[in-house]
Amino acid sequence: MSRVIPGICMAAGWLLLLFRGPFALFWAVIVLGAVLALHEFFRMVLALRGWRHAATIVCCLGPVLAAFFGQGDLVLAGMMAGLLTLAVLALQGYGILDDTLKYAGYAGFASIYISGCMAHMVLLRADPQGAFWLTMLVAIVAGSDTGAYYAGRTFGKRRLFPLISPKKTVAGGVGGMVAGVAAAEGVNLLFSQPANPGILLFVAMVLIMVGIVGDLTESMIKRSVGVKDSGTILFGHGGLLDRLDSLLLTAPVLYYMLRFGLV
Repeated sequence: MSRVIPGICMAAGWLLLLFRGPFALFWAVIVLGAVLALHEFFRMVLALRGWRHAATIVCCLGPVLAAFFGQGDLVLAGMMAGLLTLAVLALQGYGILDDTLKYAGYAGFASIYISGCMAHMVLLRADPQGAFWLTMLVAIVAGSDTGAYYAGRTFGKRRLFPLISPKKTVAGGVGGMVAGVAAAEGVNLLFSQPANPGILLFVAMVLIMVGIVGDLTESMIKRSVGVKDSGTILFGHGGLLDRLDSLLLTAPVLYYMLRFGLV
């Protein structure tokens, strides 16, 4: 129950935000989420304190702040502005920080991996069918995670990436694929103007595979620094970054599939 109740609350809040909340509120929530995720990330990988910790987070927010205008080129401009200010922070910290190159590398990665990817959630929301596709995205990711968990627990023997995530199995991957596709097609039936089922099948399979990569990426980060969860803010669900891991990479992929007419 410690995982079920927070999960239901998050799902309900997400749907209300998408279909009842204004775009500006959605953007503000994503920005707040980016702040928390960046805080968790830097707490894991860098021993920053005080003003430098806060300043690094603010600099990394460039892409997601620029996403307010709903234009991809401005998100790129925000990313470049953020990288420039991070470079200034790294120069200021040279001789003060234990490893300035390590600081610059982690901060630059976080700007793209967290803020840049979350900016694409805002870009998706700005699309005329954004609420539909964001609902679909979360349904696919949640369905895949659930299917992978139960299939892996029941049938899993062969490990997928044992050095990174010993609990993830090939059977879990197959179960996640089946459940994620089923979730996508099921949610599609709830809308009055559904997507083409055949195209949705293709979209779901691509996003599920990308989601697995996203999940493993965050697992790799945590294993590299020796922590189990990125945080405790979501109680039984761990940290916010633990819940966003699959969405971080899938949101940009879905956005560009829509942007270039592949969907």
